[in-house]
Amino acid sequence: MKLLENKTALITGATRGIGKGIAETFVKHGANVAFTYSSSSEAAEALEKELMTFGVKAKGYKSNAANYEAAQELVAEVLKEFGTIDILINNAGITKDNLLMRISEEDFDTVIEVNLKSVFNLTKAVIRPMMKQRSGSIINMSSVVGLKGNAGQANYAASKAGIIGFSKSVALELGSRNIRSNVIAPGFIETEMTANLPEETVKQWRDAIPLKRGGTPEDIANACVFLASDMSSYITGQTLSVDGGM
Repeated sequence: MKLLENKTALITGATRGIGKGIAETFVKHGANVAFTYSSSSEAAEALEKELMTFGVKAKGYKSNAANYEAAQELVAEVLKEFGTIDILINNAGITKDNLLMRISEEDFDTVIEVNLKSVFNLTKAVIRPMMKQRSGSIINMSSVVGLKGNAGQANYAASKAGIIGFSKSVALELGSRNIRSNVIAPGFIETEMTANLPEETVKQWRDAIPLKRGGTPEDIANACVFLASDMSSYITGQTLSVDGGM
């Protein structure tokens, strides 16, 4: 059964890692997918082709979610091309890790802008069309770090915790219009980003996780399918940890 048949999803930062996993899983469930990328147009074209083999509509947009105007333009373009946006997944994010003593003001501001302000920018851009159609599911990607903090990631943790408060507020404001807003907090997910870590570090991470493995992008994508579909139509304002029990 295809849970997202005839729905259109906009996913930010989808050419690799978790975002790519979400896009790939969504098309298998019948969703049309508009996605953004920041730099590699080759990766975007390859993903577009791959997604379209599932008989759905798919299109990549080069767009900087941290820029307010760019986010508004992006949503206008997607609406023109796809007709509706039923699901928004704010997944774009970066890290600039350092101990607080060494984090520069610029590294703090950039992480907040890319990770948190982008969520404001895009959510603000989609709520009008979603209010008109009286339905919508917004899924914001936080992190286990946003829930419990992490040494060396004060900027990242602040941005990811901010997403949770923002999403809960949106859920309260827009519930009466049948627009749902939820958060997924991934734990240690093994992607291109973690592939550069020393094997020993990765082993320590895995050992500390009750399920004894790192997660996959597909683990996150499956949770997104649930929150995007009508199966979760009575769930809003929630944070779902997908972290193997961390």
